[in-house]
Amino acid sequence: MIRLFVMIQKELLELVRSFKLIWVPLVFLLLGIMQPVSSYYMPVILKQAGNLPEGAVIDIPLPDASSVMAGTLPQFGTMGLLILALVFMGAVSSERNSGAASLILVKPVTIASFILSKWSAMLILAWGSLALGYAGAWYYTELLIGSVPTKQIVSSMLVYGLWISVVMSFTLMFSTVLRSPAGAAFSSLGLAALLSLLASLLPKQAGWSPGALGGFATMIAANAEFGTSAFGWSLISSLIVIAGTLIISVGVLRGSPAID
Repeated sequence: MIRLFVMIQKELLELVRSFKLIWVPLVFLLLGIMQPVSSYYMPVILKQAGNLPEGAVIDIPLPDASSVMAGTLPQFGTMGLLILALVFMGAVSSERNSGAASLILVKPVTIASFILSKWSAMLILAWGSLALGYAGAWYYTELLIGSVPTKQIVSSMLVYGLWISVVMSFTLMFSTVLRSPAGAAFSSLGLAALLSLLASLLPKQAGWSPGALGGFATMIAANAEFGTSAFGWSLISSLIVIAGTLIISVGVLRGSPAID
């Protein structure tokens, strides 16, 4: 356990040295505040951007505060996930290609500790960035539009954070299986997009999958009703998928000739 903590500290130190622990949360913060600010100033933006006749009045009612927070989450699900996947696409593959993984595993470090340290650092950055971005969106929503109950904010963030954890686990798994960092990034994003699409198009057949978590988080933020049974199975399946990806990553790395 002590060696695992040391490995996690090493991964976090690398994130600090590469400034990823700084600029990734700032990007999420920018993505978060864009939604309430653009919603509030949309009439002004349309007036300045559109060729409207003189004297025309644009009257767009402000959206509900809960709807604004719900609209913030898809921002993290598109650009946010893309950034995280690109940041961590070479988490294992780059070190395998350079031989750094072999040098680390020659020391008294288990493959499980190596994988778990990568995974932990990924989640620390992902969850920290999500929390900062969502807190920024909440602050500006309260300031410009209206209040949103704390329970909705915390619950929706936790559910969406679990979905991001699933995608990060995909990224780690493909980074272990594939030698190409780009292939790992786009494989994980492609699988995540497929799961989300299936959950959206086939809610009865695929509503229990991890791909439905984004939709559930949005509904929680918007204070909308949804089926608790499917939600519960979605949570369980997500935890199973995360555990499965970690087991696959350890197994693939253990059987890799480059490590042996």
